[in-house]
Amino acid sequence: MKSVLKDLYKNRIWLLMVLPGTIWLLLFSYLPMFGQVLAFKKFRIDPDGFFASVINSEWVGFDNFTYLFSTNDAWIITRNTILYNLVFIVLGLVTAVATAVLLNELINKRLSKVYQTSILFPHFISWVIGSYFVFTFLSTEHGLLNMILGWFNADPVSWYNESKYWPFILVIMSIWKGVGYGSIVYLASIVGIDKTYYEAAMIDGASKWKQIKHVTLPMLKPLMIILTIMNIGRIFNSDFGLFYQVPRDSGSLYGVTNVIDTFVYRGLMNLGDIGMSTAAGLYQSAVGFILVMITNYIVRKVDEESALF
Repeated sequence: MKSVLKDLYKNRIWLLMVLPGTIWLLLFSYLPMFGQVLAFKKFRIDPDGFFASVINSEWVGFDNFTYLFSTNDAWIITRNTILYNLVFIVLGLVTAVATAVLLNELINKRLSKVYQTSILFPHFISWVIGSYFVFTFLSTEHGLLNMILGWFNADPVSWYNESKYWPFILVIMSIWKGVGYGSIVYLASIVGIDKTYYEAAMIDGASKWKQIKHVTLPMLKPLMIILTIMNIGRIFNSDFGLFYQVPRDSGSLYGVTNVIDTFVYRGLMNLGDIGMSTAAGLYQSAVGFILVMITNYIVRKVDEESALF
């Protein structure tokens, strides 16, 4: 006990530095986990407050989960959520790595900083604002794309009523918003690669492409695997703003834009069923945890050093 207190006193400055982050983590990450009990209850508001409401609400077991999967849209929202996230994971990885490599190869480093800032900027833009950017292109009457079609005497397209275009639009918007942040992470890793590897490759006569292929990409492989594992853990979660704000909640597009998160939100707004929305969140987290464990296990069997843990 004395040794523990001695270590705490010795590292008191560092512990004080991490104290605000620890408090934030406890309050906003761990404390709300007790609310998962609502997934198994029929939540009813009690006049004595929230905690009384949680305690006095009726237990319904797995009825909330049954409701989530017994609806007619269960297959559609599950299919959309998984397929979109698979595309986002693959294209997000490829575009982020490619962008990081290109930025690193720029000779003019000042210009590289300008490009980095420009690419990163969409990451900080709300999807509410992003939806208006999209609307300026896709508006039926005054949209830029319909104006271009008009120059070629083509009929205007009612973009918000034609579902066949939206899988491509949503993928493009997701890459546009996320490629900047992803590329910065990989660029930081590239900068940390020992330059002697490149010097040795140049002495052996390796071209710039071969340096990237045989030095840069192998060095990035552990980071690529770790980030991919973490993204697989969120494969049942969706970017709510992307699927709700960008299509402007158009009912004609529900077949290709309705995912688990938007379905739960609409159910909560229409039915006010907190238990059902909590069940959906718990389901997404549990499946994500299982997928991370399985994926990490497979990676560890193939290449133990590249595994997350």
